[in-house]
Amino acid sequence: MKTIRIANGQGFWGDSLDAPVQLVERGPIDYLTLDYLAEITMSIMQKQKSRDPNAGYARDFLYVVSRVLPKCLDRNIKIIANAGGVNPQACVAGLKEVVNKLGLSGKVKIGVVTGDDIVGNLDELFDSGVELNNMETGEPLSSIRNFVASANVYFGAAPMAEALAQGADIVVTGRCTDTGLALAPMIHEFGWAMDDWDKISAGTIAGHIIECGAQTTGGNCQADWQSIPDLWDIGYPIVEASPDGSFVVTKHEGTGGRVNVAGVKEQLMYEMGDPKNYITPDCIADFTSIQLEQDGENRVRVCGITGKPATEFYKVSISYSSGYKAGGGLIYSWPDAYQKAKAADAILRKRLDVLGLKFDEILTSFIGVNGTHEGLGGEPSPDLAEVMMRVAVRGNDKAAVERFAKEIAPLALNGPPTVTYFASGRPKAEEIIAYWPALIPKTAVQPQVEVITV
Repeated sequence: MKTIRIANGQGFWGDSLDAPVQLVERGPIDYLTLDYLAEITMSIMQKQKSRDPNAGYARDFLYVVSRVLPKCLDRNIKIIANAGGVNPQACVAGLKEVVNKLGLSGKVKIGVVTGDDIVGNLDELFDSGVELNNMETGEPLSSIRNFVASANVYFGAAPMAEALAQGADIVVTGRCTDTGLALAPMIHEFGWAMDDWDKISAGTIAGHIIECGAQTTGGNCQADWQSIPDLWDIGYPIVEASPDGSFVVTKHEGTGGRVNVAGVKEQLMYEMGDPKNYITPDCIADFTSIQLEQDGENRVRVCGITGKPATEFYKVSISYSSGYKAGGGLIYSWPDAYQKAKAADAILRKRLDVLGLKFDEILTSFIGVNGTHEGLGGEPSPDLAEVMMRVAVRGNDKAAVERFAKEIAPLALNGPPTVTYFASGRPKAEEIIAYWPALIPKTAVQPQVEVITV
């Protein structure tokens, strides 16, 4: 039975630059997927594009392609990445330069999936009856319409599979589902029908397992983490997919990390929601149907997956301007580190009150005490070696946020003793780009696929 090997070399924008190279060079693969996008990433890219019309995509992608493209072409390894972010065309322009520098001009086909960016069509959509209400609160988009910065539809695997069918060596998309990056090659290679819900769900779950990169091969793993070998050389995940929908999760031999049932289960829990109804544009996958078994060292077999028909909607990721924020901190040392940190917070808050500065929220964390376990109660040990007081504010008055940023540093000399570190210098006021999830009928938007030779 024919199998294909799909490897994922990026779990987020900022992941290891060497991982994709490792996957190409240290063993056989057929597809290299690179997952760069998250909601926060889209917001960052939108900020970049607002400052530079040629920005707004994952520039790391160009570096990765420059290192692996010649071998990928030699070995017929296809590259699929959502590196396009909010500016896929600029990403493709960057790829053209890379291809030219490698001396490969005229030999590379790039598939571009666009149509996800609907920010310029919002008023037209409103007029046609598409409301784009907030999925979590029910609020109408009209309440923040004037502050919208970006709006991108989550497309699924079908347009990526279409680009592969047209012969693309590299497929670049904007906003798409993480799972679709791995599902698309299975649809293309195995000829799966888009309404074969069990198989589409299997491919979706395969994509979910590898979408976070090394998180499924031993990284960030709670289960017996002390025994996981050679994390410094961790292998990134590979799915060996079969036409019947079963697959094996593995990694290249000789790499660090570990692939076992416990680790795969941890990744399956990631952002799962309702286990019986994992909704994507392609299907509704049933995580309760998944069967896992160890299939040898660093191999986990996955089978038995069932699914249900896809919904009539796409999800939309909308970002909008929501005021300003700033945050900074000071570290206090023993003795009485926690008491000093609390006193510094009280002094700062009183100072802000005297200055008449108003904010929507002021949040203080005492890192070393409750920075990750706030609300558990109880007093910490009096012998804490150090505690960071970190204070952040947010509000619509940029001038007030900027003035707050100037009030932390003076505490080093006019507050409690033993300040040891002024974290990152004077903080800057930053625009807040907030997230607005919505649904849009699939009939209201259409992905576009173009394959060009560069």
